[in-house]
Amino acid sequence: MVTLSTTAPVSARTTTIRTFTLGIGLCSLAALLLELALTRLFSVVLFYHFAFLAISIALLGLGAGGVFAYVRKAGLQVVETCTLAARLCGANAIAIPIVLEIVLHVPVSLELSNYNLLKLTVLYLASAIPFFFTGLLFSVVFARETRTITRLYGADLLGGALACLCIVPLLNWLGGPNTILFAATLMAIAGMIWAGSSAIRRWLALGALVLLGAIAANYTGRLIDVVYAKGMFRDKAWVEFARWNAISRVEVDQQGNHGKSVVIDADASTYIMNVDPHAWQGTVWQKNLMAAPPALANVLRPHGEYAIIGPGGGVDVLRAVANGSPSVTAIEINPIIANAVMRGRYADYSYHLYEQPEVHLHVTDGRSFVRLSKQRFDVLQMTLVDTWASTAAGAFALSENSLYTVDAFREYFEHLKPEGLLAITRWEFHEPREALRVVSVATEALHQLGVANPAGHFMVVAEGGLNTDGIPVVVLVKRSPFTAAEEESVRGQLQEEPDLAALYLPSAHGQNPFSALIASNDPRAFARTYPYNVAPVDDNAPFFFFTLKASQFFSGSESKRGIDWKVNLGVVVLGIVLVISLLAVISFLVMPMAAQGLGNQSARPLFYFVAIGLGYILVEIAFIQRFVLFLGHPTYALTVVVFLLLLSSGAGSLASRRWLSETTAAWQPLVFVVAGLALAVWELPTVLSALIGIPFPLKLLVSAVLLGPLGFAMGMPFPTGLRALARTSAPDLPAAQFGEPVSTQNNAVEWAWAMNAGSSVLGSVLAIVIALRFGLNVTLACGAVAYLLALVLMPGVWSGPELSRS
Repeated sequence: MVTLSTTAPVSARTTTIRTFTLGIGLCSLAALLLELALTRLFSVVLFYHFAFLAISIALLGLGAGGVFAYVRKAGLQVVETCTLAARLCGANAIAIPIVLEIVLHVPVSLELSNYNLLKLTVLYLASAIPFFFTGLLFSVVFARETRTITRLYGADLLGGALACLCIVPLLNWLGGPNTILFAATLMAIAGMIWAGSSAIRRWLALGALVLLGAIAANYTGRLIDVVYAKGMFRDKAWVEFARWNAISRVEVDQQGNHGKSVVIDADASTYIMNVDPHAWQGTVWQKNLMAAPPALANVLRPHGEYAIIGPGGGVDVLRAVANGSPSVTAIEINPIIANAVMRGRYADYSYHLYEQPEVHLHVTDGRSFVRLSKQRFDVLQMTLVDTWASTAAGAFALSENSLYTVDAFREYFEHLKPEGLLAITRWEFHEPREALRVVSVATEALHQLGVANPAGHFMVVAEGGLNTDGIPVVVLVKRSPFTAAEEESVRGQLQEEPDLAALYLPSAHGQNPFSALIASNDPRAFARTYPYNVAPVDDNAPFFFFTLKASQFFSGSESKRGIDWKVNLGVVVLGIVLVISLLAVISFLVMPMAAQGLGNQSARPLFYFVAIGLGYILVEIAFIQRFVLFLGHPTYALTVVVFLLLLSSGAGSLASRRWLSETTAAWQPLVFVVAGLALAVWELPTVLSALIGIPFPLKLLVSAVLLGPLGFAMGMPFPTGLRALARTSAPDLPAAQFGEPVSTQNNAVEWAWAMNAGSSVLGSVLAIVIALRFGLNVTLACGAVAYLLALVLMPGVWSGPELSRS
């Protein structure tokens, strides 16, 4: 075992410290790259809800590695630290490609059958193996080298921060599968750093070269790519174009004579039309596109100025230009669709639609663009814009980007001209919920803008009426009442297109949930008695697509299995993940540790590490969601927030040895964290909203100012606790040797590592559950409570010999 005793030569000790620091940092970089890339891959091959699994998988594997290090401590003790680390990195470099193949070849569908649950469990446990090796490596090194724990923990966090900077360009450049192979390559390189034997180093170098060769061979994505997606085999014969980026995987499929389909994450789709927008009169394209509900906006405002959020393949843009709009502002979030598809490979096919003089294309988040725009529009349109592609944190974390909240609708109305209209199309069902919730949100927004009774401000039209599931329904709404002339124009279009049916008109309310909701003029009261949750949502809890009520999960009703089941499935997935995670934590963390016991160590101090892990993950997930609107893109929120928290926490860890030389002073950063989070709960939304219009570089600076001090303080309690725990676990050591390496035979550092990871596994699920039920402010407040609990538990960690000497 390598130790850093004071009797060793200074140069050798310095070299070993550098090796350990660089090795830990590179392993952390590779592990977090793997975790983030898996979220992207899970979003494609499974469903966006399952992308959330990657966080739970990573934390479970890391914790299980810590448990194994504790249980098999005697056997591992005979292996020198660097040799063991090199072997584990080599095993990881082999395991990661195997996990990639398993993920690509295990079809998991929406069916909640025992067989599907078994496949999901196999995928879950197999994907945890690389993180198990990483957790084993980290826990062994941390336990053996307690003298440099702050430096090593800082390297761990700084490596993770670097991964946040790398993940977006890597996904954009290499794609999802190749980024995972790149993580394996980094593991092989890390093994070369650890390796003391030239033979091991040569084998690891050969492995790295093989992996780099595989990445180069698969650069086009044809060698290693999606095989099964959403439980279905993907026939590559249909695919004309495919590319990955940090937002999604985009492919273009041939649809025969019906155009070409742009498919996002093997699920959501949009179409490219092969028609000249200035010469479509009398064509089949005109007939079909003007017979759809969204075309009513073009009937009412044929020559208006349009803002179209999520134009995709350009159907709404085509309708607007072809009907005579002089200005169409298209706001597309995905640069692959905007540039590589519509202005690149398929520009000729679409008659250069996005390069027409009337069209002004902006590649950015729609909500942020509207909020910052000085322009006013005649029509603001969103047609079936879904945010079902997970960016990183999975179900309900980054999947909802706040396009459909009351706060968003207020901003939309404020960017319309006096007679401008909002045209939003959603899917609808026998029992309406999506378009119905649009009406609910719009009603609340109009109330907040001073409209006492908006009954005359709505028109709702469906394709075919509410006689089947999965029909498009357009909701047209204005700040002022619709005029008789406007209603007559809509009636004329309904007569020309018999497939269209009015669900609500100002002078013909009808008998359906839409008319009942509008007549109630109280969307929250209506939602309480309606079968689905259609209450208005706001930025604090922007979960528009979640419409099931708790009772429906246990009623056995088949009505909930509509085509929106994959949306509401996210709640079921959260429950499944929580159960699997709980069982896995008990099986792989708690029971093995309990069987070994704690020796002379009390169990009470370990709850301190549970509270620290729980608090950190709650705060991290809440901040990611909270910064989406401010930074303008879910990917930016993930990378910036996690990067800043890890970077500042790493700096805090490095500073804790000097700033908290007496470990009993750890109460100071805990108090700062609790006070800072309490302030963030009350003031952060206001501050971010006030600064939304500043340039993006300044937003990054503001984010650093807001998150940096908190992250710095959040990085101190864990390594300081480990130092104290290592000391109290070896009470027979004389005081003069404190800070030197201690015997790891009886200490509980591995226990602390496992409990911290286990609480993070469960906390990552609980963070979303809390946000879903109570909102982001409560999630952040729960993080503050967890740190407050750590403050209360702190004396138990410091009650050993160190306190008795003070």
